Amino acid sequence: MKLVHKDIEKDNTGQVTLIPEEAEDMWHTYNLLQVGDSLRASTIRKVQTESSTGSVGSSRVRTTLTLCVETIDFDSQACQLRVKGTNIQENQYVKMGAYHTIELELNRKFTLAKKVWDSVVLDRIEQACDPAQKADVAAVVMQEGLANLVLVTPAMTLLRAKVEVTIPRKRKGSCTQHDKALERFYEAVMQGILRHFSFDVVKCILVASPGFVKDQFISYLFKEAVRQDCKILLENRSKFMVVHASSGHKYSLKEVLCDPAVTARLSDTKAAGEVKALEDFYKMLQQEPDRAFYGVAHVERASEALAVDILLISDKLFRHQDIATRSRYVRLVDNVKENGGNVRIFSSLHVSGEQLNQLSGVAAILRFPIADVSEAEDSSSDED
Repeated sequence: MKLVHKDIEKDNTGQVTLIPEEAEDMWHTYNLLQVGDSLRASTIRKVQTESSTGSVGSSRVRTTLTLCVETIDFDSQACQLRVKGTNIQENQYVKMGAYHTIELELNRKFTLAKKVWDSVVLDRIEQACDPAQKADVAAVVMQEGLANLVLVTPAMTLLRAKVEVTIPRKRKGSCTQHDKALERFYEAVMQGILRHFSFDVVKCILVASPGFVKDQFISYLFKEAVRQDCKILLENRSKFMVVHASSGHKYSLKEVLCDPAVTARLSDTKAAGEVKALEDFYKMLQQEPDRAFYGVAHVERASEALAVDILLISDKLFRHQDIATRSRYVRLVDNVKENGGNVRIFSSLHVSGEQLNQLSGVAAILRFPIADVSEAEDSSSDED
């Protein structure tokens, strides 16, 4: 994401102009937008024209509209963002108050104006515009006949391809059908890696499976790379890392990222940091439950006691359309930071973020045990 212009007043009103440069930037933009914001962007509008003879025709024209945002729709697989609202600025093609849907486009600037720019939104812009925050981890989570090819970016986990091939069972005295199907499967996964992973960006490719599937696949992959003289695979051989996983399904990615060897290799990635923080929380919950709280009311009580060391909070909570509820979460983040605590905002498109959402989207590791707060009524489930 490229920041073109930023104009925010002391009372936190103002606007920013941004250019989304890659698909992941649409996810960041989705997290910036709220109902009631003002969005100005280039769009296509179908307009009707009447000729001097009275015949009516229609054409599609490109124009720039300013909408008051009413509906925000994000497609996580295609990384497409559509924003619907009413036109609030005079335009030669669109009347004031008329509805329109803008589909934000890569490499086309947009201007977003808000009545209040809070700390969480400003941090999101800083994160999105940081050139170091890129998709540097890829993973192939597989078992016989099934493989999920995934990109792990700092903000989300993207499923790039799913490979499914029926593998017949080995028959007594003959494994020919089984071996041929397995070879077809490995070939399909290999082609998926070449098609969907950018070796210029990706620093590490995790190949994970139960049993020996991962080892057999890696052996096949590099034998084929030598046979086909596939230089891109041979030159990037050191980026491949073989890890154990309990299955070939996408959810197994969490246990893969928890592996100490993987954590050491990926120590500088946000996704690995989130997984480790969640693991630390669960360990604390088992060993010292008085120092591990979850649920908004409990964590707020701990924050008031200046006890929060690490706050784990899901970005899903900041998309709440009720301003008072959203402000409550922003206030919690600000309080923890002011009192010297660390804040980790989890992406709900990461497996760790999905798991945190099961704990009402907020949890905390405390510096010291505090009095039991179980009587505090956790209203977060009602609000979400």
